[in-house]
Parts: sequence; structure tokens; C-alpha cells
Amino acid sequence: MNGYERRKHKKMEQIYAVAFQLFSRHGYQKVSVNEIAQQAGVSPATIYNYFGTKDQLYMDMIMDWTDKQLAVYERILDSGRSFAEKTQEIMLLEAKNLTFLSEEFRNFQTSEERGISQTIQQYSEEKVKDFFMKFVALGKQEGYIHKDQTEEVTMLYFSMFMHELGRRWDSGNREYNGSMETLMELFFYGLAGQKHEGS
Repeated sequence: MNGYERRKHKKMEQIYAVAFQLFSRHGYQKVSVNEIAQQAGVSPATIYNYFGTKDQLYMDMIMDWTDKQLAVYERILDSGRSFAEKTQEIMLLEAKNLTFLSEEFRNFQTSEERGISQTIQQYSEEKVKDFFMKFVALGKQEGYIHKDQTEEVTMLYFSMFMHELGRRWDSGNREYNGSMETLMELFFYGLAGQKHEGS
């Protein structure tokens, strides 16, 4: 990366950070490119040169945010913690992230805005699927996921628990209602309560 590319990357990161803060606080419709430019310390022309439109800035910003969240998941998966601990942390983060996206898109009204939402959701689903293949392979390797279980069924199972966590997530207090430990026991050992052989 040469000097120009580094400067451009730094400006884009600043624009993403400001745009994320403003869009999250005020909603997509109420934030202008001029407002983002002013707070990011760049000209509106710079934003239009980089992104073309406000719609594209918003999509690129959320996709950049998605990539950064998945990078966090990757670091968790590559850490030295147990698979159960990794699963709990990833599941909590993904539940929070899906709740955030749901809240973010809730007020989208026009067909253009709904198109933005669909594009972002498709991008996120593809990225998460790629990550989940690695997650399932590691779970099988460590004996937490049955070797004959398919990725599709495992992901469906994971999603059911994650959406329940999202439902319990109190966005006002930023905390969970209910016992995370009990849910994770149920996730790994089922209603029969059969423990992992190594535990």
C-alpha cells in the first residue's frame, strides 16, 4: 500500500466510523452526506468520489462492519479456549449483531432502502456461511459436533439458539435476561443432559 492508498484508507475508516455512529443514532433517513463529511473532517466531494451515493456509503459501511465482526469471530475460533467457550462467545456476539441489524433496517420504508437491506443481508449470509463451515469442521474435530451431522442442520440448530438469545437481549440495558449457562448446556448436551466424553 503506497502513501496515497494509506491516506485514502485512513479517510475511509474515519468516514465509516462517523457514518456508523450517526446512522446508528439517528437512522438512515435523517443523516446527510454533508453531516457525515463535516464530522469526519472531509469534504462532501470526497465522500461522493469514494462511494458515489449515500446508499453506497451505507452499504459499504455495513459490509465493512460485517467483515470486522467476522474477523473477531475468526480470532475467537483460533484462540486457545475450549470449543464450548468459543461457541458461547460467538453466539452472543452474533445474536447482538443480528439484533443491531434488525433494529437498523426496521425503519427502511422505500423500495430503494429495502433493496439496500436485502443486499447487505445476502452479503452477511454468504460471509457467515463461509465462517460457519470452519466452525463446524473444528467442532467435529474436537468431538463436540457429531461427525455425520451436516453443516446445514448444524447451522439451523445454531441459529435457533442464537435467535433465542437475540430475543432475550435487552437493547436498552445491553444485557441478557436469563441464564446463559443453562442455554449453553442445552445447546451442547440436549434435553437428555449427556455430557461430552472429555468433560
